[in-house]
Amino acid sequence: MRSGSEAPQLSDRFLLGHAEAPEWEKAAEQCLQQIGYVPPEANLGFLYATDTHAGLLPHILDHFREETGVRDWVGTVGMGICASGREYYETAAMSVMIGSFPEAGYRILPPVADPTLAGVETLAPWLARSDRHVAVIHGDPRNAATPELIEALARRLPGGHLVGGLSSSRGDEPQIANAVVQGGLSGVVFDAAQVHMVTGLTQGCTPIGKVHRVTGCERNIVSHIDGRPALDVLFEDIGEILARDLNRIAGYIFAGLPLAGSDSGDYLVRNLVGLDTGNRLLAIGDLVEPGQPIQFCRRDGRSAWEDLERMLTDLRDRVGTRPILGGLYFSCLGRGQNLFGEDSEELRFIRQQLGDFPLAGFFANGEISHDRLYGYTGVLTLFLGD
Repeated sequence: MRSGSEAPQLSDRFLLGHAEAPEWEKAAEQCLQQIGYVPPEANLGFLYATDTHAGLLPHILDHFREETGVRDWVGTVGMGICASGREYYETAAMSVMIGSFPEAGYRILPPVADPTLAGVETLAPWLARSDRHVAVIHGDPRNAATPELIEALARRLPGGHLVGGLSSSRGDEPQIANAVVQGGLSGVVFDAAQVHMVTGLTQGCTPIGKVHRVTGCERNIVSHIDGRPALDVLFEDIGEILARDLNRIAGYIFAGLPLAGSDSGDYLVRNLVGLDTGNRLLAIGDLVEPGQPIQFCRRDGRSAWEDLERMLTDLRDRVGTRPILGGLYFSCLGRGQNLFGEDSEELRFIRQQLGDFPLAGFFANGEISHDRLYGYTGVLTLFLGD
């Protein structure tokens, strides 16, 4: 166990280490050197590793538990991971953050893989003590029930608000919940009355045109919008230039599904997966129903920068004078270097706007906020001092 004679200060309640190296042992040692003294009250670790290390995650987890003495661990793998002001892609790397929490302030979530949420009942006595909970969740993108699991879990937790992301990997997609698991959701649930947190969501797209209504559809095929052929409405919103060259739409124009009851204009971004110019049909990457609101949106760097700044400004206002002790960031694989630039621009901007504090996370195959699975978004969670 790493220790020392120096007593921990307030900022030491969260410790961070991150490194890249072909051998996981070398990267882990660099992380431990950065972490330094681990106070005895440190009890929860967040471990994110690039998918190069996916098969080695059990060894990495055991090593950090033994070297730090920290009991509880959560985390997963990503094709990219992040730390304070730094992004790692296409390399063997890991990011580790250790926190000190009230013992009664959190519980590790038993892995759940079906909508019955079998296992969550073991937390029932603890959950009954509070009416506000925030859960940091990691999910398996291979489980078709994942969106349903997210909604069911949010309902099961009193005052439940979820944040997190789906593992991203070119191979195995393991998660950590005190052991290496996979197949469903796992993570940690916090009592929001004891652990002070604020969360924010930034969209990678900007709406174009007005909000319409689906008036004809079958599963994910939209035939009519506002009583008109769906493709006609799309072309009208995106303009004549794009409508003449449909090759330019891919990766730039998306369908947005506004969320009922949202007071901040949140919407789910879904891919346009097919256009039928003969029958004027539109296929999107989600199931739709008659009467459902729909709008079209564009994805570009400028829009993403503007909304990222909006989220950070909002979080800064909500934080006020309280110190930021640590943070977690879950960003879409389509963001990061693909949208903001190759020099860790997204993570550097967060540090520039909010200050330098321990932060860990990964680039996900879908992002979780409140009770929904999003795409092309960034979800930032901050742990605050008193």
